[in-house]
Formats: sequence, structure tokens, C-alpha cells
Amino acid sequence: MYEARKYIIQFVILIGIIIYAIKLLSVQVLTEEHRLRAENISIHAIPEYPTRGLIYDRTGKLLVSNQPVYDIEIIGRKLEIKDTLAFCELFSIDTAYLHKKLSKANYGLQRFKRTLFIKQLSAVDYARIQDRLSDIRGLYPVPRTIRTYPLSCFASGLGYVKEIDQFMLDKDTLNYYKRGDLIGRSGLEASYEKDLRGKRGVHYIMYDRLGIARGAYKGGEYDTLPEMGRDLHASIDAELQIYGEKLMQNKIGAVVAIEPSTGEILALISAPTYDPNMLAGEGLEVSRNFAKLLQDPNKPLFNRAIQSTHPPGSTFKVTEALMALEDGVIDPQRGRISCIQDPIGCHPHPSPLDLQASIQHSCNPFYYRLFMQIVRQDFGTGSSKENERIGLQRWHDYAQSLGLGRKLGLDLPNEKPGLIPSPAYYDKVYKNRPQGWKLSNVYSLSIGQGEMGTVPLQLANLAAIIANRGYYYVPHLIKGIAEREIDSLYRTKQYTKISPKHFDLVANGMADVVRAGTARRAQIDGIEVCGKTGTVQNPHGEDHSIFISFAPKDNPKIAIAVIVENSGFGGTWAAPIASLMIEKYINREISEKSQIHKEKRILEADFIRQKAERDARKRVRDSLKRVQKYRNQEPEIKKEKEKKALPTELQVQDLKINMDTLPYKRPMIPLSLPNSKAAPLLPSDNRKKY
Repeated sequence: MYEARKYIIQFVILIGIIIYAIKLLSVQVLTEEHRLRAENISIHAIPEYPTRGLIYDRTGKLLVSNQPVYDIEIIGRKLEIKDTLAFCELFSIDTAYLHKKLSKANYGLQRFKRTLFIKQLSAVDYARIQDRLSDIRGLYPVPRTIRTYPLSCFASGLGYVKEIDQFMLDKDTLNYYKRGDLIGRSGLEASYEKDLRGKRGVHYIMYDRLGIARGAYKGGEYDTLPEMGRDLHASIDAELQIYGEKLMQNKIGAVVAIEPSTGEILALISAPTYDPNMLAGEGLEVSRNFAKLLQDPNKPLFNRAIQSTHPPGSTFKVTEALMALEDGVIDPQRGRISCIQDPIGCHPHPSPLDLQASIQHSCNPFYYRLFMQIVRQDFGTGSSKENERIGLQRWHDYAQSLGLGRKLGLDLPNEKPGLIPSPAYYDKVYKNRPQGWKLSNVYSLSIGQGEMGTVPLQLANLAAIIANRGYYYVPHLIKGIAEREIDSLYRTKQYTKISPKHFDLVANGMADVVRAGTARRAQIDGIEVCGKTGTVQNPHGEDHSIFISFAPKDNPKIAIAVIVENSGFGGTWAAPIASLMIEKYINREISEKSQIHKEKRILEADFIRQKAERDARKRVRDSLKRVQKYRNQEPEIKKEKEKKALPTELQVQDLKINMDTLPYKRPMIPLSLPNSKAAPLLPSDNRKKY
């Protein structure tokens, strides 16, 4: 029995030895995984960063290019510095910086790995020290590129590239990025990051035990080459963009120009702007530039073209004209409305007006009554309140179908939707009122005021819809990508809820606005311009000037929206800026007449300075008012203070305390009251006696 058990045990041990031997054979001979791990101690994987794709404008001008730089990396265990001062002088650093980097490079297991020592050394500086680097053991240059912007324009659209941070690394579920990689942080650089970034390569170098490079590992069998990012072809016309930024100098606002037949954005201007080269690369200077832009009270980093929301003002009247035509609440030829200025005021013009003339003269009472007719239709509910809810919802849906109050789908991040109020919105606003909201609460919507807010991009798209007589393409900034097509969304027609037959009348009215209406300053010799002015009330200062237009009237080439904040009437400032942009795009030059009568005046206008001066004067006036108010109230304030004052010394002395009434006889310790010369508390040694 025991003999059999002995053989069984020996057999089991033998089987275990055989299995263990087979495993060792597999690990050490048949597969290379563990052998490669062992050899990896002397093998360094050097990343080879791809060149980001370039960005061109619609005419082939280079908007974004790459500039070579070099990162200098060190391995703490191998780094040999023979002369510290000479080493610091070579890299233009101080000894404190050197000690900081060395302590990090020699911490724990990090001493066996590469550590970044100098970031983004310029090609000129690298060429100066290149010959001396080969004498320094443990130091490795890594070629990289940073972005540069040859035309110094379109900062709000291009965005910028920065080194990836921990937050974005945590969001990278595919684990593509590594610490130190560059990534698009805003604008097109962020929207088209996957196309622009390319694909990183790796180069394996074998080192001997002395740290000397012995060439590529296994002849480069495991090396991979970097793949350059795809080039982008933007729809922006760089010449038009630069001209628009020039016109908007010293102004706060936005300009958006669109090619109606394609939805391609020709210019996207947010003012004030900045030179995108200020945020190119890394380093202390770039950090200071970013902080400076961030702290600027005029917010140049805020993309007003797609993020600022303002009531559209009278530019909204063209949408209500289309709604009225679609619902048949007004006869386009015989229907006339008188300019009865109750409850809304107006400016002098002929009266009564038909629909086309109402656009030309921008009559407020006309559109107040038209709004009421649209909303108060009989929808067969038997309740006027319910009919008004349906009517306002219908009005809301028409507006949204025209691209207002919602995101359009632009290929830039952080597009704002704006707001077109609906019955549900007012239900929330007036939820504490038993009777809820009424039309008398919302009639300011009829003239583009009240709670509604639109984005400049939406207003430009509205002009494109009218130019196209009822449809649009989703506005976009990229018209072509190397080796692939743009998203089908940007190649598909989007139709509105308004029948195409109604747009000609509105376009005719907009032509009359420029010919003999509120926007005569927008006239261009030889080009029939259609437009609509808007003057938006601003409770914080001067009104905002707005203008939407397209040209020519037939076969339009450009649709545009301009908003100039704190400047005044729409026809005074926004309209001439739009006309100059149209003339520049269609004729490729500005006539002498336009230069004298429009351009010079626009370039000289400085609304930022004027606003600052107005704000300063207002602060002075408010301060003087507060001082005067205090002086007027000073006697009453003094009396109140006297009433609330603490007891004086005389009042304390008059206070009589009958010691006999106390439960035990104990001398009182005099109180030391504010503004009183009463005796201080007794010394602590005397207090102990009691």
C-alpha cells in the first residue's frame, strides 16, 4: 500500500517537472515576450511625433503651418555634467532650474526613464548648440513642431494647440494620448483634432551598458513611422477676413459672412480679436499672453460670432412677414396696417403700409398688430387662451425652422443656441401668477425685443435662407479634407416651414430698405443689395447696431450679418460695414467713393474708447449722487446714531446701586465702557480676596 503511494507521488512530481520544463522552454526559447522584456532595459522607445495637418483658406493661402522645435530630454542615471556652469550657459538656464530638473530626473525609478529637460527649443537655438550635445551623455533631443499662423488672422475660428492636461488624459478612453502630447484646445484645432493630429510613430534604439547607442533594435523591425495629419481646406476667404477684422478694430461685435449656395462661411469675425501667434507653443511668454487675454475686460477670447446672444431687433421683422404670409393672415398686395403708435412707438414714415413697405420703413406698430394676428388665430379649440398658446407655439416653430433659437451644427465647439421663447418657457417664468402669462406680457417679441436672443451666425444664416428663397446648408468652416469628404450634414439642403413662393416679396422689401429705406448707407454702385436694419435696446448703455443683408438680389453670392455693440442705429454703423464687406468680396476691391464716404469713417470710429469714457463719467456721476444723498441724510443719520449710542460716562455715574438690596455685600467692580474714563477692573490679586 505504501509502495504504491510512493510511486504515485513520484509520478506526480515527474509530471510537474515536465510541465515546468515545457513552460521554461516556451518562455525562454519558443516566444520572445520575456526575452524582449529583459532586453528592454537597454532599449529605449523614442516617440516620433507626426506633423499636424496644415490649414488653407478657400484660395489656397496658408492659414496654419508648422514650425520645427526640439524637446531636450535626459535620463538621470546616465546624465554626465562635467562643468555645471558651462552646461547652464549652453542652455541659457540658471543653476536653480538645473537642480530642480535633476532632482526630478533622479527620483526613484524615474532615473531610468526619460525626463523632459528643455521644452520646445527653437530650431535656431538648437542649431547653435547641436554640435556640443553629442559630448553630453544621457541627453537626447526630440524633434517636434509647433503651430504658427502666417497671416495672423481668424484667431476665433482657428483656435490653439496646447499640451494635454490630466483632465483630458482621463477623458481619452482610447488611450491614444500620452503626457506631453499636443492637442487642439479650441476652434478648428479642436473640432478636427482627429484629422489634424496624424499618427505617432516610435523608434527603438539599443544602448549598451555604458549608455552608448548601438543603433536600431533588430534593424528597425519594430519601428513605426509617424503619419502626418490631414490638411484642411477652410471656406474662409483670408483677404475678406483680414479686411473685416480691420473694419472692426476698436469695436465690440461680430461679423459673419456666408456663401448662400453652399453654406460655406466666408468670414467669421469676433471683435476685439488677437494675433493667434500669441498662443503658439509653450513657455512663460505664452502663459503671460493667455493670462493677459483672459483678464482683458473686452474678452477677446470670447467668440462673439457664435456665442454672444442679443435680441435681433427689427431684423426679426422679416421672419414675421414670412410667418404672416405662410399663415395667410395678411394679403400681400391689399393688406395695409396704419402706424398707430399704441402700445409701441415708431419713427416718422408714410402710413398706412402694405407688407413690402413695412419692411422698407421698419414700422413697429405694423409688426405688433401682425404678431397679434399670427398668435390669435382661431385654431378651433373654443378657448381664446388655448388658441394663443397654439399660436405662440406655431410662431416659435416657424422661427426655429428659420434657424433661430437653436444650434445650427457649425463645425466649431461651443456654439450657443440663443432663445426663441415658447409657451412652456413663459409657463416657467410666470408660474407664480395664478392667471399665468398673457399676450400683453410678451408683445415686445413682435419687434425682436423681449426675452428672445439670437447669435450673429443665426442672423447671417437667416439672410442666406432669404437669399436662397427658403432653404439653407448648415454653415461650416471646412470645405475639404485630404483623403476624405466633409460630413454629409454640410452637403444636405435644409428646408424651412415657409413656402418658397413667399420669399420674393420679403427680398423685394429688403431691396427697398437699401434703395430708399433705413439702410441707404449700404448702397453699392452696380450691386443690388438687400438688407434689414436693427437697433437693439441696451439697458447698460448705447444701443446695439445690427444689419443683415445679401447681394446681389438675384443669384446671391454672399449673405452677411453685422453687429456693433454700443454704437447706435443699425443703418448708421452695421449697414456700411456690411456693404464694404460685400463690395470687397464681389469686386475684390473698394471703390474710391466707398473709401471716402464709408471706409474712412468706419476705421476712425472707436467705440471701445467711447464706452470706456461713458462708463467712467457714469461712475463719477454715481459717486457724486451717493455723496449728495449722504449729505442730505446726514442730520437724520446723526440722530439715529445718537439714539443707538452706548451710555456715556455721565450716565454711568448717575447710575445708583443700593448695596443693601444685594443678597450679599460685595463691592462692585467699575465697568470700563467705550469712550468712558471709568476706573479699570481691580488687579487680579485684589479680586481674589472677594
